Amino acid sequence: MLNCQNMAKRERERERVNSAARIFSYENLLRCYYACRKKKRYTVNAAKFEMNFEAELLKLQKELISRTYKPGRSICFVVTKPKPREIFAADFRDRIVHHILVGYLEPIWERKFIGQSYACRKEKGAHRAIKDLKRYICQAGRGAYYLQIDIQSFFVSLNKEILFGMIEKKTKNPEILWLARTIIFHNPIISYYYKGRQSLFKLIPEHKSLFRAPLARGLPIGNLTSQFFANVYLNELDQYIKHALKIKYYLRYVDDLVILSRDFKQLKIWRESIDEFLIERLKLKLHPKKQVLREISRGIDFLGFVVKPDYTIIRRRVVKNLKEMLWRLNSGLGALAEPEIRQALSAVNSYFGQFKHAKTFGLRRKLWEDSFGKLRGWLEPADKNFSYFKISARAKFGAEINEIARARGLNP
Repeated sequence: MLNCQNMAKRERERERVNSAARIFSYENLLRCYYACRKKKRYTVNAAKFEMNFEAELLKLQKELISRTYKPGRSICFVVTKPKPREIFAADFRDRIVHHILVGYLEPIWERKFIGQSYACRKEKGAHRAIKDLKRYICQAGRGAYYLQIDIQSFFVSLNKEILFGMIEKKTKNPEILWLARTIIFHNPIISYYYKGRQSLFKLIPEHKSLFRAPLARGLPIGNLTSQFFANVYLNELDQYIKHALKIKYYLRYVDDLVILSRDFKQLKIWRESIDEFLIERLKLKLHPKKQVLREISRGIDFLGFVVKPDYTIIRRRVVKNLKEMLWRLNSGLGALAEPEIRQALSAVNSYFGQFKHAKTFGLRRKLWEDSFGKLRGWLEPADKNFSYFKISARAKFGAEINEIARARGLNP
């Protein structure tokens, strides 16, 4: 009898290893490595990994198949724009693992997500959300109202047990469940190192910090898995809003929700119903100070735009941030070489790519004339509409001079 039990146990383990070998195949790890490297290739950790990436991938594969893998140290820092946020960025090898997990789960969940959830999804994003919001405003008509609500301290308050239970309902694969549990319940504050000015951490309110969160709560901002899990967690709310409350005009970007209706009182009722659902089912609550209920004609402040029935404009804060960035770039122009110029170009075009979704021709032209300063000698408009910019011939020549000077030990 004991012999049969041992044989059955060995057979189950063999099946598990075979399943793990398929999910954690070298080909899959390599594909995820290349996907991860696209945006992180020039970081220190990525460069170290790349020096011997084949051996590193084989080592990672062995850890995943044997279930000895454990997440490494995170980089902890604070970003101040648009507001102070505590970021925990995973180590490069852990990012590869994140891609594996999301790559498996995403096709399962994508079929279940509603079309009006826009964050971190293919063919969605902020610009698609704004486009749909404009359409909803037209359909709701003049005289309609909107309700805009925000979930209080969403990432820090997210319940890990509830999240894992959601994953467990949709997949029975033991390897994926083991990996999901490993990542979800990993606490980054156990192993991390600071980057940047530690004084900035004083800007983070206690209720916004993982250092103050209960052990069973919170996901780190800054990881691919956290972005995906946010959509999984709030999909329950999306389904409730669309199918139980039957709200027609609804959009969500992460934890920022917008609802349109011609009935002012109905919006109030929906707000109470949503808050009750969040408290009872998801152990979350609406932010009491981030709730707007008023006429659409006054404009909806959403994702960096102010959307009105007849036109869309850019938020002043976004324009201010661009001007500050242009000032910093101008301050450091004397020592920039071609890689830095290309980074500056990418940053500028990111803003101008956002501007083209609003009525901003006058703003784009004025920024070029008044705020680009010395950058005008390095960049030039790609067209007469100032849609985006390109590097001028002079900038390329100047960059070459800088490189030669640096090679000679000079300070260009």
